[in-house]
Amino acid sequence: MLRSLHISNFALISTLDVDFCDGLNVLSGETGAGKSIIVDSLTLLLGGRYDKTMLRFGSDTGYVEGVFDIDGVADEMNELGFDGDDCLIVTRKFNADGRSEIRINGRVATASMLRSLTGKIIDLCGQHEYQTLAQVSNHIKVLDYYARHINGAKLDKLSQKCLKFKDLIDRIDKIGDEEARAKNIAYLTLQINEIEEADVKEGEEDELVTLRRKYLSAETVKESLSATYGLLSANDDFNVLSSLSAAKTALSKIDKFSPVYSELLSRLNDALVEVEDVAESVGDELNSLDFSDDDMDALEKRLEKVRSITRKYGLASNLNEKLNSLKAELDDLTDADALYAKLIAEKEALLHEIYELSSEISKNRRKMAAKLEKDVEKELSDLGMQSRFEVRFSDFPTFENCEESVSAKGMDQVEFYLSANVGQPLNSLVKIISGGELSRLMLALKVVSSSIDETPVLIFDEIDAGISGKIGLEVAKKLARLTENHQVISVTHLPQICAMADANYYISKTTKNNETFTNLELLDVDGVYEEISRLTGAKGISAQSVSAAIDMKKWSDDFKKANLSNRRIQ
Repeated sequence: MLRSLHISNFALISTLDVDFCDGLNVLSGETGAGKSIIVDSLTLLLGGRYDKTMLRFGSDTGYVEGVFDIDGVADEMNELGFDGDDCLIVTRKFNADGRSEIRINGRVATASMLRSLTGKIIDLCGQHEYQTLAQVSNHIKVLDYYARHINGAKLDKLSQKCLKFKDLIDRIDKIGDEEARAKNIAYLTLQINEIEEADVKEGEEDELVTLRRKYLSAETVKESLSATYGLLSANDDFNVLSSLSAAKTALSKIDKFSPVYSELLSRLNDALVEVEDVAESVGDELNSLDFSDDDMDALEKRLEKVRSITRKYGLASNLNEKLNSLKAELDDLTDADALYAKLIAEKEALLHEIYELSSEISKNRRKMAAKLEKDVEKELSDLGMQSRFEVRFSDFPTFENCEESVSAKGMDQVEFYLSANVGQPLNSLVKIISGGELSRLMLALKVVSSSIDETPVLIFDEIDAGISGKIGLEVAKKLARLTENHQVISVTHLPQICAMADANYYISKTTKNNETFTNLELLDVDGVYEEISRLTGAKGISAQSVSAAIDMKKWSDDFKKANLSNRRIQ
């Protein structure tokens, strides 16, 4: 369950802390007070996308934090490497730059990690979920959710096989027909020859660039080196080496007279050796500068070739890997007839597996669809709709024409049909349903799924849209029954649902110092009576409004005591 919710600087909320009970939690308040802001904040805890417009105006940072029991997700937490003794703490921090940070039990996490955990804890039924029923493509998802206990593993297995099937198709298409193979062989051969003939070495481009720079500055370098070599060792009347040699000869005549002279001679000898080495190196550099215009042209061509090869095929360090890959591809194409036949055989065998698995999934779907139809019709009847509900399937393809139907969701096409009133024909759900009917159908689907639904927290954002009177009471009873196996949080405007609550929270909007704030208050008994009276519209009009609210609350409490035998708390 969701133990508590803490919000800071989210939309109109400055600070909000709320503890939820284990049964039916009802949020109510005036229109525009910000009831759905609470639901919007919960979408962040489900891994929803953060938008910087969610941050309270004038604030730099904010956060939403939820504390959950970990029943049902302890294994998933361990697999993801998160510690948790008895609770899961999810924090979404966000700022004005549009960035947000996710932490699970204090550790940084990704949105996909968050969705994998909280998606197993919370099922949020809001306006977006209503809209899903208006799209035929989502009908099969609703049915699969209902049938997941018998088809879930099969659909996972089918998804893996479909990925493998797509890979085989890609490989077969890559081989192509005989003409296409010939073109591919010629192209691959050209690429392989180009790489091998170029024989680019790792680091060669840097070496060529350095040598090119040296060639381009050769005249200046040569003048300096020549001057240096001439001063050190040229055969003329004066140079450094001859002067050092003369000095060495002079000192050698007196070195035996004093240790000082001997040390000076040793140092001079070292200097002479070093200068001789420098002179030799300068001479070598001068000799290396002996190049022609042809040498420069050859260097430029080689540099362009190296750069052209690396532009086409990647870094020089990866060329061998690229070459081996091209050769392997060429080998496959060279022996393409045998490979093509092998892949076709694998494809046919896999297609048989996919077809059989899709057939099993379809049979299970049709079986569960018949049960779903009856269950939904019963629930809709309780909600004042004498309706017929039908799940229609497209014709299942034969094996001979099934390839174009291969899909991770199977080979079925599913659409919901509804006759909302007695005597009316069945029509496509997306064409006829009204807002109130859509709310009741969504609730009916949730109720019939609850017996097999292990998601502990159900959140309904204005599930009662377009509903009033007696039907409102039936909706309240349905929500109460859901609390036998779930914690329920409902945003509502109906007094019947408010009266059925185990905990009532009143949401209001206030203005202070030219700022607007959304606030939440846990109502006491008197506050509950006042809110029921307000929602009936009789508050301030009838002196009996509070008395009627007390009667409504008592009736609701008696209903729960009499009917919720498996209730976790009373």
